[in-house]
Amino acid sequence: MSFAALASFLSGSPEAVALVLGDGRQVSRAALAERATGFARRLGAGRKLVALEAVTCAESIAALLGAWSAGHAVALLPPGDSAAMERFRRDFAPEAVFALAGGRWRLTLDGRGAGPLHPDLALLMLTSGSTGHGKAVRLSAAAVAANAAQIAEVLEITAADRAALVLPLQYSFGLSVVTSHLAAGASVWLAEGGIRAEGFLDRAAALGVTNIQTVPMGYDLLDRAGFADVAWPGLRFLAVAGGGLAPAVQRRFAEAMAARGGRFHAMYGQTEAVARIACLPAEMAVTRAGCIGFAVPGGHLTLRDESGREEAEEGELEYRGPNVMMGYASARSDLALGSTLCALATGDVARREADGVYRIVGRKRRMSKIAGVRIGHDAVEAALAERGLRVAVFGGDQGLRVAYEGAERASDVADLAAQVAGVMRRHVDAFAVEALPRLASGKVDYPALGRVAVPEAETGVTAAFRACFHPLPVGPGDTFTGLAGDSLRHVELVLALEKALGHVPEGWEEMPVAALARMEKGAGKQGVATEIAVRAGAIVAVVVTHETLWPVYGGAAAMVVLVGLMWARFQRAAIAAGDWAALIRPMGRVLLPYYLILTGYSVAWGQVPWGSALLVSNFGIGDPVTHDRLPFLYWFVEVWVQMLLLLAGLALLPGVRRVVRENPFRAGLYALAGAMALRLWGADLLGLGGRKLFTLPWVAYLACFGWLIGCADTRRRKWIVLGLAAVVMPLVAWLGGNWYGAWLKYGCIFGVLALLLFVPRLSCPDWLRGAILPVAASSYLIYLTHRLLPEVVMAGWADVLPGWAFSALSIVGGIALGIGLTAGQRKVAAWWAARGAMRPGQGLAGTA
Repeated sequence: MSFAALASFLSGSPEAVALVLGDGRQVSRAALAERATGFARRLGAGRKLVALEAVTCAESIAALLGAWSAGHAVALLPPGDSAAMERFRRDFAPEAVFALAGGRWRLTLDGRGAGPLHPDLALLMLTSGSTGHGKAVRLSAAAVAANAAQIAEVLEITAADRAALVLPLQYSFGLSVVTSHLAAGASVWLAEGGIRAEGFLDRAAALGVTNIQTVPMGYDLLDRAGFADVAWPGLRFLAVAGGGLAPAVQRRFAEAMAARGGRFHAMYGQTEAVARIACLPAEMAVTRAGCIGFAVPGGHLTLRDESGREEAEEGELEYRGPNVMMGYASARSDLALGSTLCALATGDVARREADGVYRIVGRKRRMSKIAGVRIGHDAVEAALAERGLRVAVFGGDQGLRVAYEGAERASDVADLAAQVAGVMRRHVDAFAVEALPRLASGKVDYPALGRVAVPEAETGVTAAFRACFHPLPVGPGDTFTGLAGDSLRHVELVLALEKALGHVPEGWEEMPVAALARMEKGAGKQGVATEIAVRAGAIVAVVVTHETLWPVYGGAAAMVVLVGLMWARFQRAAIAAGDWAALIRPMGRVLLPYYLILTGYSVAWGQVPWGSALLVSNFGIGDPVTHDRLPFLYWFVEVWVQMLLLLAGLALLPGVRRVVRENPFRAGLYALAGAMALRLWGADLLGLGGRKLFTLPWVAYLACFGWLIGCADTRRRKWIVLGLAAVVMPLVAWLGGNWYGAWLKYGCIFGVLALLLFVPRLSCPDWLRGAILPVAASSYLIYLTHRLLPEVVMAGWADVLPGWAFSALSIVGGIALGIGLTAGQRKVAAWWAARGAMRPGQGLAGTA
């Protein structure tokens, strides 16, 4: 077959745009053809194998097309990988190398003939798959042209389309985006930086991009980039390939595209078939998520059992079509061979549904047989993905290993993996990683996972985690979020990280203990996280307000906002899972010092303040004067417990768990609506007069705002939250007496919300940072004990000291007392944990 089949890539209207560069400049088809022709001339006479560094740019695409136009064979090699280039030159002896050298393109020609090339050979694609053993796929000119036409037909690509190239050019999927669009007379935007680039979505929309085709990981990036919030009327379709996209994610994007009047295509392919083998029709994208659909036009799919017989329902997927490879190559001599096969055994195990739709159920070589049970690693991955976990499963017949990203406890992941795999727990080991290692194609690099080792050495970070979470076991794979960390532990560990590392790593709450322990001391952003600064400022405001008449209002309200924020960050997974025990676990840490205070008052008063003991005195039960409730300031603890119990109760409802799991921001909006109803009407129904200020109905909406801040992961959502606050805060100020104190209080809260939404870190000098951190870390014990100094210890000093001195000593001493008690509490916890009261490493699943 001649190379004439590839001519369509450069044909069409000369004025039509072929490429849009990263900076927005356009390259017409005529200009691209001119560049291609110029490169072909530089190659000279005689058929050559051209090793091309596959940088995503006009130069490399023109070189590829130019080489093809002159009948040469091209090998696409990963950019910036000199080792890969050297290996290829050693194994395949290319006559020409076109690569970057010192930032400039350089063509190197070798006149020595290294061996004949088969006349049909047009393309060599290196593939390592998931095995780690690299080899080259030999593809003919006819196969490349056929698959480009197949893809253009099944995706209905027209000359009006423009794709965003967000995948590497040396990856078969990325190359197919270019060839299918050029074959259809369409254009391609060479998106520098891909989806991760700042402003990618807005840029793509402005440049007239009509489709994005990417791997499953790309859809996570689209989510993070705020895809749902971008107005993009020109977007016609999305497509996924290169691995299985979680069905729930596929349904969500398919529904979003349908709402925009667009389409979503799930595709399946292999480099051995150039790129694409099958496509799921857009009308099935929602109802048949997880399926690969039907063969591309001109192709045929069958299933075969282990003996090679054709199967009706399940077996190894086999593909026949004009785009099947000529064969593999591991040396130059292989490039002289013709086609060695007419059917492609994909190595994937598939099931054919009743209507002929195919579904991949596993990888033939990614199987384990444990205790007589045949387990597909891909099936376990898919089952765990359905439960919201991002995992990679590997192993042999002795057991499964599960690497996972995220905040879950390793033992919980291992338990769940054993359950879905149908094996005993002792056959499964789970460990956390910062990020699953991936190949350039975006697929998981399983060999790299097999080399992962978790350090066992104890460090200051590890010791701090174990002391902070005692008596829970903490292992190297555990994370703060996975251990159900609360706001008190959060600020404690911020201090510990500052001491151990000299800074607080961004996103440390999601990082495994082992990863934090490996970090070097010193480097990192200085300043302080905004929520930490707000916590410190809030508790100082509370202390000052309780001692003076200064108008420093809103401290307790800001603390309620932080409660909601911390629940959104660290308890969301427990709510979504209905894990009642994990939700109420922080209660013991909060109530222990509270009941110690209550015990002291009981001894002093000679009676138990039962309203406070039962945590209901804030509903008007009892009075400090009659000693049947604690002083009013302890209302905050009661409201916190009541809100937590309410949250745990709601988490028992399947509908609540579902909306929190699928759209936590929407869940927060629902909660805010309910809380505002309580604020407007529920508080007055209690008939408590001024004491209603201490009740859950009066303050719950503030926690809902905190939750919304924690879930506002796009700029649009942040502005929605601030817009709601701009309505709610004036309303509650007016309802709260319409006096200057109310307006000052809720004006300050509005400012706090804005800071938490839009300013993640505050810059400050080291001395101020050194003051903020211990105050924030001690905020709870400061709250509980700060009035003991002026009302108990200094009770007789009020008539001796000047008023200003007494107040200053009360404020500074109250804060210092809380800091000292917190430091003592931390030392006791560290001492107890160091005694070996817990088993080191238990958080890293491995035995059961």
